[in-house]
Order: sequence, then structure tokens, then C-alpha cells
Amino acid sequence: QVQLVESGGGLVQPGGSLRLSCAVPGFSLGLSAIGWFRQAPGKEREGVSCIVKSGGKFYYVDSVKGRFTISRDNAKNTVYLQMNNLNTEDTAVYYCARRTNFCSGSQSDYAYWGQGTQVTVSS
Repeated sequence: QVQLVESGGGLVQPGGSLRLSCAVPGFSLGLSAIGWFRQAPGKEREGVSCIVKSGGKFYYVDSVKGRFTISRDNAKNTVYLQMNNLNTEDTAVYYCARRTNFCSGSQSDYAYWGQGTQVTVSS
């Protein structure tokens, strides 16, 4: 069973920044693609970003382009999501998920999920 552990969420004011981490302890990221998803209250879970082994990056939400940056450290088995200039619409539970090889923005394509970390943007 592959376990993913998110961290780094919290309460931040509009315009602030957070860096989320997705650790996969005891498991080499290897050929894994790691995706970040988010689910706001009353809304469906949506794909935010994904990164493949080679470092290729994808962003699925237009509003995060230019503000969010995904990266990975294969030596640490960790993927990061740097979120800058946050606004209230970014408030959600953020999840990371793993699949083999290729990125996808669809949650149904991912078999392994973390427990989620809450991000709240409020003044």
C-alpha cells in the first residue's frame, strides 16, 4: 500500500503564500506522476497540477497558472506545490495522488491518495 502524506496547509491572508508538500515515505517516486487536486466546500474535486518523473509539469486550472508552481525532489520522495498570491477562491482541501507514468487531471485515473491538507485564505 503506497501512502502519501500532505502537509503545509493552513490559514493565510489574501495575497499570501503557502508551500504544500506531498511525501511518499518508503517508496521511490520512480516512474510516478504526482497530481495535486483540491476540493472546495460544496464543489467537486478538481485537478490543479501534476508532475511527471522527468519534471514535466501540467496545470489544469487557469486561475492558478502563474501563481502555483509544482516541483519534485526524487531523492526526498517529495512533491511540492508552491502557491503564491493566494485568494479566497483557493480555499479548499488539497490532496496529492499518485499514478504511473503519465499525468492526468482526472481524479478517477489515480489509485493512491493522501488524506488532504486544509488551505484557508481569509482576512
